[in-house]
Amino acid sequence: MRFVQDGFARTLTRKRWRMSGVSRDAPLGVQFIQKLSNSWCPRWQINRLRWYQASVLVLTFFTYMTYHLTRKPISVVKSVLHQNCSALVPPPGTDPHDDQWCNWAPFNTADANTLLGTLDSAFLFSYAAAMFVSGMVAERVDLRYFLSLGMLTSAIFCYLFGVGRTYSIHNISYYLLVQAGAGIAQTTGWPGTVAIVGKWFGNSKKGLIFGIWNSHTSLGNILGTIMAAEYVDSDWSLSFIYPALVMGCVGAVVWLFLPPEPRLVGLASAVNSRNSPARQSSRSDEEDDADDDEESSVIVGDQSASLRPNRHSANTAPSEEATERTSLLRSGGSESAVSLTRALAIPGVLEFSLSLFFAKLVSYTFLYWLPSYIRFTMADLSARQSGELSTVFDVGGVIGAVLAGLVADCTACPALVCVAFYSVCAPMLFVYQYLGASSYLVNVALLVVTGMLVNGPYALITTAVSAELGTHTSLAGNSRALATVTAIIDGTGSVGAAIGPMLAGVVSSRSWTNVFYMLIACNFMALFLLLRIARSEFLKLKQERRMASPPRVRIE
Repeated sequence: MRFVQDGFARTLTRKRWRMSGVSRDAPLGVQFIQKLSNSWCPRWQINRLRWYQASVLVLTFFTYMTYHLTRKPISVVKSVLHQNCSALVPPPGTDPHDDQWCNWAPFNTADANTLLGTLDSAFLFSYAAAMFVSGMVAERVDLRYFLSLGMLTSAIFCYLFGVGRTYSIHNISYYLLVQAGAGIAQTTGWPGTVAIVGKWFGNSKKGLIFGIWNSHTSLGNILGTIMAAEYVDSDWSLSFIYPALVMGCVGAVVWLFLPPEPRLVGLASAVNSRNSPARQSSRSDEEDDADDDEESSVIVGDQSASLRPNRHSANTAPSEEATERTSLLRSGGSESAVSLTRALAIPGVLEFSLSLFFAKLVSYTFLYWLPSYIRFTMADLSARQSGELSTVFDVGGVIGAVLAGLVADCTACPALVCVAFYSVCAPMLFVYQYLGASSYLVNVALLVVTGMLVNGPYALITTAVSAELGTHTSLAGNSRALATVTAIIDGTGSVGAAIGPMLAGVVSSRSWTNVFYMLIACNFMALFLLLRIARSEFLKLKQERRMASPPRVRIE
């Protein structure tokens, strides 16, 4: 009798889990909220899909925001690691012949800018090299564990850089190793967050969604700059320790509450039905009988990457159910993860990757050297004021990301949008270099416009374009390519991001004007690489408008 009761209890428990739709592999926080909801509000009716989508968007937003939060302090602290000691009053007992008394060893040399550029390169080269591997790993593991462990590791390395001052560590090898380790740990962020958002939002138009969502990069830069600037003049170790603490706390929240895919909370069928062609068609007919069924796609060369789910869709739920025995490393069943060579063969991946190489070179040069450049050109500003002024560039980046995503959604021509931004960006860099230091207000205005033009195409390529190419029709239904394609594009861009700050450190020791010439040349290279795709998009857009216009009847 006891055996029958135990069997009945287990059956009832399984039914309750099946009715709630939440898998045992779902995050513990989600399971707890579901149980609490079933107990206290059993008749509460909500749109679970919308709630989960909103929570995923918010959690991944704050997740990647903290990744940039811990990247930014080094650019602010540079201005006190090496500065012009002649402008400061030396403390009593200082050797009057020592013109490096105020600088932190080992950066108290004439080639300090080169050493600081090497620090950036240690982070960015390790980031670029590990990104290609990270994308393939992300396709094979539970993304919640992947992100939370990556965030914890990144927080530890950020903390270790700060304690270098606390324990008076003056060995350059220590800082290089910490930066290299941080670069590897940071590669967990981008493939993981983009893949999760892509799985939850299906074939909805991603340009505007990702444009708004991608403001996490700029917000992380702004908050990281503000936190670092608060302590940079008093104790720069805290400029690293506090961002590391914030990232560790957000990582714990991610582990507790972030569902990496709809299947774990019983919403795979809801996402697929909402994204089905039939539903899209009926919705289009209701809105406008004259419009055809609209398809969310990105035109790449002569082909289009459709986000419509079908039997091969990247958003199709796997057939097997997750249980408590589901391992962190999944075997993948009958579908193997996509290889690098196959991902590179997707039309448009190579062009967008190389274009991002130069776009990210320009963006990260500003990211790591803008506070130092502002303090060099406006000597009356302190290190804290220079760091706070540099945040205006990121404010412009938020505007540019949203604007580029919105225009790309309206035109379905991302390459054409990028080319338009690049065309205006090059002359704007020239204007900022010559007029930026004329006054504080002029500097603010030009930084907003420059940030908008620099970060607009960069944000569009790394988010919406990467997500759509990851579901390209040439993949023949492989649903595990999204993180790999994202990693290829972002990894290639990260190589440029590593080279840019390093070259800026070497070139700036001679002339900052030459740094801007380098950035303008890179901007033109990014433009030229997308001309072929932009031309194809323009011709297709022109053809579609011609077909949509009513035929003209000539009456004689």
